[in-house]
Formats: sequence, structure tokens, C-alpha cells
Amino acid sequence: MGDLLRVTADGLYCEAGDFFIDPWRPVDRAVITHGHSDHARTGSRHYLAAADGLPVLRSRLGKDAPLEGVAYGQAVVHNGVTISLHPAGHILGSSQVRVEHKGDVWVASGDYKDGADPTCVPFEPVRCRVFITESTFGLPIYRWTTAGNLREEILVWWRACASQGRVAVLLGYSLGKAQRLLAMVGNDGPGPIVEHGAVAGMTAAYREAGVALPTTRPAGDGPPPEGWEGCLVLAPPSAQGSPWIRKFGDASVAFASGWMQVRGSRRRQGADRGFVVSDHADWPGLLASIDATGAERVLVTHGQVSVLSRFLSEKGLQAGPLATRWTGEADDAPAADSP
Repeated sequence: MGDLLRVTADGLYCEAGDFFIDPWRPVDRAVITHGHSDHARTGSRHYLAAADGLPVLRSRLGKDAPLEGVAYGQAVVHNGVTISLHPAGHILGSSQVRVEHKGDVWVASGDYKDGADPTCVPFEPVRCRVFITESTFGLPIYRWTTAGNLREEILVWWRACASQGRVAVLLGYSLGKAQRLLAMVGNDGPGPIVEHGAVAGMTAAYREAGVALPTTRPAGDGPPPEGWEGCLVLAPPSAQGSPWIRKFGDASVAFASGWMQVRGSRRRQGADRGFVVSDHADWPGLLASIDATGAERVLVTHGQVSVLSRFLSEKGLQAGPLATRWTGEADDAPAADSP
């Protein structure tokens, strides 16, 4: 049986259906897994994506981008190939792409996580013959704590900052991570929540999609009447060490990322605190998600490709690498974003 999906110079291509999944360059027809900039690129003539994520994609691709939104599970037939999108649990509107042709079923997962997240639809395992999985955190050391523990850790740190008259600056990726952090802390903090411009733009897209989030204020509006002290400031990692961040005065800076699982990552980031928060599956999550697909062949992309491939092969699966330009968890705020 031939490969239903293959990598070309333009990205992951379905020749039978003549479309690409998350193409790297402009193409005629693109199926997009989610709105992060390494997956959603401008210039294609037609985009198919989950309806949930259209506000995010419009903010990325432009309000006039030729976007077609479909509900999760809704089948679209193109050139005899059946395409459907299924929840990936990564960020708002993130999807796995199920492709079926002549009885052969492949699933390209994009980025995914299997943990709870109130800002997006949970990951849904999809049965298939071939599964393309990410491996951003594909090492046994990566094991996430519960959302409840994370929430308490962040609130304790924020309250400690407020009691000391300091600002709590929390660095997290502008699309997905920041909104998840917002939903996590809710309205239970000791002061206002302030957003960097890059974060505020994505939060607006989440609100447009109907996601309930606590009240925030743009940092560009200046300090609240009581001053910056006691505020929680959400900003992308690119703000670290910038003149923008220094305007808050005495601040404790924390970094929210799965990379904080590794000793030394916080120090390299120059942060006072590190919170282990990821929008990707950890090692147990990867293994459980792959197993739930029932796939006999697994293609492993970005991240710890060789480790995960070898582990799966030792379990008896046909596993190997898939070349890609997808970069996994990265600072998603464009350089042009203003504070």
C-alpha cells in the first residue's frame, strides 16, 4: 500500500486529493491544523480549518483570507479523498487531520495534548492505519502535573509578589498558552491582570470564539489607578529583558513552559520562577494517545524523534521519522508585535 501522505518541498502533501496539510509555502489548497505561525502561513488560495479556530486564523492570515471552517467530525470529500478534522486539544481550534482514500486511513496530528484545558476542545483519539505524531516532549523525563496544582502554584507566587508590593510578570506564548493561564487563574488573584499587546490580540480572538476568560487590561493603557504593584502581567517570552518589561519596576519574572521540567532551563531563561505548563503531550500522554489510535505504523516528527521512534519500534510498531519544518513549542509572538 502506497503512502497517502508524503513530504515535498512545499510540505506534507496528499497526491490523491491534491492538497497540503500545514504547507510551508503558498499552495492552491491547504488544510490547517491550528493557528501557530509554523503551521498557518499566508498566501495559499484556499484554507480548510476547524470552525472553532477561525477567529485565531483570521488574526494570523488576515481578515480576508480564503478560509473555510468545518465542524469537528464533518466530512469533506475532495478529489475522491475524505477529509475530516478532529480535536487535538493543543489550542483553540487545533485539529488532527483524518485522510481516507480507498479504505486507507491516515491521521496527521499536528500539535496535540491530552490534558484538560478549558480554552479548547479535548483531544480525541482517531482510529487509523498510519498516525503522524509530534514528539516535542518525547522523553520519559517529561511528565506534567495536574491543572489544579499548577493553578495553586501560580496563585501562591502572585499573592506573594502582591504582598511584597511587586509586579508578577508571567511569560507564556501569546497564542494558546497565555489564554490557558488566564482561564487557570480566573478572577481569584490579588490584583488586575495586564496583557502585552501580542497576548491581548490573541485573547480578543478567543473571546470572539466564545471562550470565557477573566477581565484583563492592555498594558498600553498604562497602570491601573492603584499602580502596577500587585498586577499579574502576561507577556510573550520575547518581552524578557526588553525596555517594555522594565517599565513595571520591581517585578518577579516567571516562565510558563514544558521546558521548565528540566533543571537549568529557568536559569537559562533568566527567570525567578518556572512553571511547568505545556500545550503539548508529555511522555505518558504521547504513548497513551498513540496507542489509542490503533495505528500499525507511526511517523514521528519534530522533537525527540529518534527516542520516540526507537521506543515504539521496540514495542512492535512500524515507527520512523518524518522530515518537517514544524518547530514545536516556540515563541509564537511575531517580532512586529507592539507592547
